[in-house]
Amino acid sequence: MKQNKSHQVPSDKLTTLRCFIPYLAKYRFSFCFIALLVIFSAAVNLYGTYLIAPIINHYILPHNYDGLLQAVLFMCGMYALGVLSTAVYKQRMTRIAQAVIFDIRADLFEHLQTLPLEFFDTHTHGDIMSHFTNDLDVLQDAFHNCFDNIIQSFTIICGTLIAIFILNWKLSCIVATFMLMMTCLIQFYGKRSKHYFRIQQKAMGELNGYIEELVEGSKVVKVFQHETQSMQDFNEHNETLRHASAQALTYAGRTIPTVVSLSYVNYAIVASIGGFFVLANQLQLGELSAYLIYVRQTAMPINQFTQQLNFILAALAGAQRIFTLMGQISETDEGKVTLAQVTSSAHGRICESDTHTGQWAWRHPHEDHVEYVPLAGDVRFHNVVFGYRSDRDILKGISLYAKPGQKIAFVGSTGAGKTTIINLINRFYDISQGSITYDGIDVKLIRKADLRRSIAVVLQDTHLFSTSILENIRYGNLQANDEQIIEAAKLANAHSFIRRLPQGYHTQVQSNGSNLSQGQRQLLAIARAAVCDPPVLILDEATSSIDTRTEKLIEKGMDQLMEGRTVFVIAHRLSTVRNADAIIVLDHGKIIERGSHEELIQRKGRYYQLYNGQFELE
Repeated sequence: MKQNKSHQVPSDKLTTLRCFIPYLAKYRFSFCFIALLVIFSAAVNLYGTYLIAPIINHYILPHNYDGLLQAVLFMCGMYALGVLSTAVYKQRMTRIAQAVIFDIRADLFEHLQTLPLEFFDTHTHGDIMSHFTNDLDVLQDAFHNCFDNIIQSFTIICGTLIAIFILNWKLSCIVATFMLMMTCLIQFYGKRSKHYFRIQQKAMGELNGYIEELVEGSKVVKVFQHETQSMQDFNEHNETLRHASAQALTYAGRTIPTVVSLSYVNYAIVASIGGFFVLANQLQLGELSAYLIYVRQTAMPINQFTQQLNFILAALAGAQRIFTLMGQISETDEGKVTLAQVTSSAHGRICESDTHTGQWAWRHPHEDHVEYVPLAGDVRFHNVVFGYRSDRDILKGISLYAKPGQKIAFVGSTGAGKTTIINLINRFYDISQGSITYDGIDVKLIRKADLRRSIAVVLQDTHLFSTSILENIRYGNLQANDEQIIEAAKLANAHSFIRRLPQGYHTQVQSNGSNLSQGQRQLLAIARAAVCDPPVLILDEATSSIDTRTEKLIEKGMDQLMEGRTVFVIAHRLSTVRNADAIIVLDHGKIIERGSHEELIQRKGRYYQLYNGQFELE
């Protein structure tokens, strides 16, 4: 369940830590329980060490073996309780860590689906995936290893300082000085390693993105013998990651040896001076023994704290990337107009229905009444201006109309704006000026989910999911039953080849359809659009990847699919749009011609030149 609808984009570690608060707050009582158990376990160890002084002074040196046995049994009981509490809080910490990461992963995926198409156009898939793999992995490691260990280390450090000052304040001044030196070194190395850990996470995301791109385009790499250059590019990305990782781990790796060396020096100095104190009767032997154990133990919590610091630094770098992604602005949707199932009375009055009627209308709420506009598929552009960048317009004052049931074809050279118009109909992007209306309603007033539900798109590059053919077609309408899916496949003339597959409609699609031909994948995309049964259909030259024989087989099915629908076609082969009701010729973001095939041929303008090969279409 999503904890926050949006996150502030973290610019520092303090903001990043603040982003964790909603996730930790859910388990605050469990964290408090774990903290109490950790403190108890640490206190038991501290007190057990403190008992060494009276055991030596009151039982071993006076040869009081009965009292020694009781003291040893008491210590064993204490340590047993400490072990039990450790086992309980470790198990509980593992469960909570997994739960927190589960929540973050779920929110990250949920937020990712709300981002606009522009985000995916400007970020590599590998970099996005690294948030779910590398970044969440280091965050999970930190949760598993840091919370309880940091509390334990802090408790032991504080308890040790209190105990040694109680035992001998003079020697404790030396220990405190060394501990201060260790702390300063930890901060010095930590600050530098944090910088490189952040670079490491970024470099890892870029490397993953490059590898994914090369894997997807492996056929192109081999066809054009680009292996050598690809290896050089890979080595550059890999070297950036290696350098950042080496620097981060170098600074992190220097910390522990330095702290350990200082702890040995500290131990040697304190042991020597303490021995003189015992000889001078300023300190008892039992107190010195306990004191030296405490001094030896001071290195352990500091070493642990240093190790946790490395985990935390890596986790903060990953967390900052995660919460930066979660802080990206979601796709805005101010639409109030929705799709509704309706029925029509004998008098032509439209009424909303709770059951499936097969009739749809736009539910348009006004201040004093609700208007129902029949879903017809009338799409119009009114002086539309749009650019992907603010300093460059792609469409320059486009005005066009598509009446219900019309087939509109867009032709023009690459970069003319054909695909851009299609993206605007779906509101993948919002226009800069002008307006787009759908059945007389400005598309900005229509809720995006309802707008896109009324439009089916068949892209030139078909994407299939790793599930059965049945479910791939059902993707167009999740409420469709198996009979409707089979009818849609028959309409697209995909039924015959599906039936010949080993498991028929239950055949599993592998790796984006690698076990199917390009033509078969395209037929499934057409069937997916057919099961959607929309009033508006967008075809990005849906038959461009199908051979001529297959194309002829599906012409009748495509005609049935387009019948009664408003159809927009992006034409890559002009022979496929001869029967369009209107052909719109685009050039540099402007409409320069509109008319039927015969009308445009008679004018002998740009379309005539394109059709006769005097201009390149692509």
